Amino acid sequence: MNEAPENIHATAITVDGIGLLFLGPSGSGKSSLAFACLAEAKLMGCSGGLISDDRVLVSQRQGAVIGTGFEQIRGLIELRYTGIVCVDHVAEAALHYAILPVADHEADRLPPDNEVIDVTPTIRLPAIRLLSWSRFPLNVIFARMRTLQRSG
Repeated sequence: MNEAPENIHATAITVDGIGLLFLGPSGSGKSSLAFACLAEAKLMGCSGGLISDDRVLVSQRQGAVIGTGFEQIRGLIELRYTGIVCVDHVAEAALHYAILPVADHEADRLPPDNEVIDVTPTIRLPAIRLLSWSRFPLNVIFARMRTLQRSG
């Protein structure tokens, strides 16, 4: 079943076909982490692109969660204290994981097992918590994904 897209406050990217939706309050590091993941993907030789920064249209299509960007801001990402920069982008992509940036003083040492987050009232994604200052955020995400896939 297809549903009307819902406009949410988030940043979304895709790396080698894996869609990552960064969720959190303003200033939590969503855009910076997404940008770092895209830069890390490029260094690793992975394909990647920004779906949208700050606002993402999220919907379900034929069982897949889809993130879509807004044409007016396509390829633009705001890096706090640096400004708005242009990056490689895609118009839309499937989303597979919700990434939750956390500050070390706010984080539990171990996150809940098999954590899932409600992205909208009808859409849920597996969640991965990530320190907002992670040095290699994409590698941390990939490592956590492998662990989740083994336990799931």
